[in-house]
Amino acid sequence: MMTDPSFWDDQEKAQDIIDKNNVLKSVVNAYSALASKLEDMDTTRTLLLDEDDEDMKQDLEQSVQAFKNELDQFELQLLLDGPYDANNAIIELHPGAGGTESQDWTNMLLRMYQRYCEQKGFNIEIADYLPGDEAGVKSVTLIVKGHNAYGYLKAEKGVHRLVRISPFDSSGRRHTSFASCDVIPQFNNTEIEIDINPDDITVDTFRASGAGGQHINKTESAIRITHHPTGIVVNNQNERSQIKNREAAMKTLKSKLYQLKIEEQEQEMAEIRGEQKEIGWGSQIRSYVFHPYAMVKDHRTNEETAKVDAVMDGDIGSFIEAYLRRQMDRSDN
Repeated sequence: MMTDPSFWDDQEKAQDIIDKNNVLKSVVNAYSALASKLEDMDTTRTLLLDEDDEDMKQDLEQSVQAFKNELDQFELQLLLDGPYDANNAIIELHPGAGGTESQDWTNMLLRMYQRYCEQKGFNIEIADYLPGDEAGVKSVTLIVKGHNAYGYLKAEKGVHRLVRISPFDSSGRRHTSFASCDVIPQFNNTEIEIDINPDDITVDTFRASGAGGQHINKTESAIRITHHPTGIVVNNQNERSQIKNREAAMKTLKSKLYQLKIEEQEQEMAEIRGEQKEIGWGSQIRSYVFHPYAMVKDHRTNEETAKVDAVMDGDIGSFIEAYLRRQMDRSDN
């Protein structure tokens, strides 16, 4: 396809093919690297059968453990074969009731996801940012770009609960705060067909605001689109121009409408099968306890750790992996 003279006639389609080709190459290269390491270990094992070398034995044991970890990650990537797992992800964070305390908790989650995405090599764009009244954020929308971004981050959809001594309480009392995380795949125009009636939407402009830097400008370049039939509202203020912000907001709106259609179809199938969806919007998926003890626990998988600081620095891979493997095990049964 890439050698066809007309390949670049449709640049968006051409880039999509190149991206898919690069992903396939990375899978093949990773497999080849694992196969080569396995062959090397087998050669070492054969040598050990003829010669009892303690140093060689220790090296082999370390190689086997490292190989197992790499193989687990490779397997997980191959298992992320859902129809939209490979897509970019759109993350929206919103505080629950509780004012400044919950807004600060939302900001802590924002930092956690930014750190996690950086560790995974994903690129992050802040599409919309509404700062809190005193601290934290009232709402934030992230576009996470990278192969399998949605596949990994879909595990984070739900309500996150924090228990700590509030820094905003002069009495030093313990507070419980909630923040919601919504995750949907970002769809390309080539992947979906969503027609939006211009009469169904209202487009408003406003002045961008945020934490600073690129999120603030002096003109009304930010865009808010309201889809009246569904009540969906999307904002975009990441781009400098109003036109680009409108294009990005429309792309997000189409992704949300398409995801809504998918969820409605899944709900219909669940009702036909008589199944109860385990995780829905508003359900508490994970608790982060800072006081009176240190513990982060996922209520879906019972995965837990006492390393609260590491988790808040983005070390959430074990929770995501436990959730994904559990979902995969359920789908196999």
